[in-house]
Amino acid sequence: MDPARTAAHRPAQLTHDYSLFAPADATSPRVCRDFVRAVLFTHGREALVMPAALCTSELVTNVHLHTKGAAILRVRLNPARLHVSVFDESPDPPVVARSATGAAACWGRGLALVEEVADRWGVADARTGRYAKGVWFELRPTV
Repeated sequence: MDPARTAAHRPAQLTHDYSLFAPADATSPRVCRDFVRAVLFTHGREALVMPAALCTSELVTNVHLHTKGAAILRVRLNPARLHVSVFDESPDPPVVARSATGAAACWGRGLALVEEVADRWGVADARTGRYAKGVWFELRPTV
């Protein structure tokens, strides 16, 4: 982080946490994807922008397609990793669809893409308020 952007009376912040509430609307995947991109560009983590945008878009699109509710996007960025979680109102676990060899699927491969692109991903049981689960991924910067 640029020392000129840090107030003298505050220690350097190593972890940055951001949250965004996304309505049950077709624009939510794009808004969430752009939000994550903005966070990464702001913190000079350009190398993570493309994979993070892809994974975020896939997770939020799943919420839009497979649930009837809103989502909460949480972004945690520190020097070692980017952790993005998308919480939704459905208790149903996500399903990783795998196409048969040689078959070209036009949809249903979102989690398989996240699995391929992310360093790690998983499902967290949220059970807080109206949100039932969170699907998350992590990316680590390449050295």
